[in-house]
Amino acid sequence: MRKLSLVFVSTLLLLSGSVLANDKKKSDEPAKKLSTQIATLLSNSSLIVEDDLTANVLFTLNEDREIVVLSVTTNSEIVEQFVKSKLNYQKVSLEDYREGRTYTVPVRITE
Repeated sequence: MRKLSLVFVSTLLLLSGSVLANDKKKSDEPAKKLSTQIATLLSNSSLIVEDDLTANVLFTLNEDREIVVLSVTTNSEIVEQFVKSKLNYQKVSLEDYREGRTYTVPVRITE
């Protein structure tokens, strides 16, 4: 009887550990929502490119939930100016955010 209760308790501990390990992190969700909103802001583009161009955008959110672009790392100055003009001081809707936290989002511009 004692062995049966020991097996039962150890099984419960393993199951509860598995459930807690698979819990979704809430900190990832705001970043995904923010990335989707940035893609929407950049989608209405009049920029014409011949090759696929990439950039890494470093930005923060101010107290009014506006994007403040800190830097754009890319080989093309045109892409840098385009991203800054499209994103700087655009409002985003996020429920949980921390003012001043920096985010980095990779951006790919295609034809």
